[in-house]
Amino acid sequence: MAFGWIDEQAAARRRAGLVRTLRPRPADSPLLDLASNDYLGLARHPEVVAGAAAAVRTWGGGATGSRLVTGSTELHTELERELAEFCGFEAALVFSSGYAANLAAVTALAPHGALIVSDAGNHASLIDGCRLARGTTQVVAHADPEAVRKALGTHDGPAVAVSDTVFSVDGDAAPLAGLAAACREHGAGLVVDDAHGLGVLGAGGRGAPHAAGLAGADDVVVTVTLSKSLGSQGGAVLGPARVIEHLVNAARTFIFDTGLAPAAAGAALAALRLLGREPERAARAREVATGLHARLTAAGLEAVRPDAAVVSVRAPSPEEAVRWAADCRAAGLFVGCFRPPSVPDGISRLRLTARADLSEEQIERAVRVIGETRP
Repeated sequence: MAFGWIDEQAAARRRAGLVRTLRPRPADSPLLDLASNDYLGLARHPEVVAGAAAAVRTWGGGATGSRLVTGSTELHTELERELAEFCGFEAALVFSSGYAANLAAVTALAPHGALIVSDAGNHASLIDGCRLARGTTQVVAHADPEAVRKALGTHDGPAVAVSDTVFSVDGDAAPLAGLAAACREHGAGLVVDDAHGLGVLGAGGRGAPHAAGLAGADDVVVTVTLSKSLGSQGGAVLGPARVIEHLVNAARTFIFDTGLAPAAAGAALAALRLLGREPERAARAREVATGLHARLTAAGLEAVRPDAAVVSVRAPSPEEAVRWAADCRAAGLFVGCFRPPSVPDGISRLRLTARADLSEEQIERAVRVIGETRP
């Protein structure tokens, strides 16, 4: 029977407690949200919504084509210019998603004969970029510059190290300065995904590379998403102008994909400008994360100390993680639930996201619900 193997895989997922289910949310959910990646609370901010609406009225509902045909508007160019300036890079290129941006950066910068050194904890989009690239990938120990250095030492030719700046599962930060030093010893490039750093780390939320003193370096390329701190959708690659020009000519997820919808570009630009005026939002997101961690550990829960805005709480098993998250929802709290294969260490956990707009009362309520519903 066609696709008969799907039934076997579905049964295996059920036995392992790893079935995933779509749960459409209403426009006005009554749940306290600690699951989304809206770190700065901007997705529904009036200025961000107005930016999206204005873009739709001006440019229409869609980009109408790929960026190299009709999909590049003046709005896209404006967003790219301001995003690069904000983060401290020479140039930027906007994509339809952060996933597409990561695929572009890794595949276009690791040609045949190149070595890609990839952190074991990297996001799926970076992993898929490594799989699609024509270079050879070597996976190294998590957050270990010395392992990167050793891997680069085995190769003679073009090479890049690839890493998240903030890892999405536990919220720990990569040792960017150490990674950059290891790459420079061997003339390799550094490609980092700052999806969870932009808007949270660095001066006024300018990102983890900015905080590490790597912004604008000619051997560093950064990918970001517009769908987390900026409350919109889409992604971008930041770096030297010659690298961005290369992506325009060589990155398949740029050349062959329809451009980012104007509404998303308008919303992201409005959010970026708002963050520029209100840089304290970044510090508040970090403060909320630290407060969540302190309260959770005081309650006897095993929580990982956050380096940005992600707080991870370990669960005994995949089944109990699912049940724990469901019990939280029933008590009015929406939390993330990460299980294999989404977790590189195989340990299931609740994943909480700290938002800059959470009140102290909401933080205390969240910790209380998590503690009362623990397995």
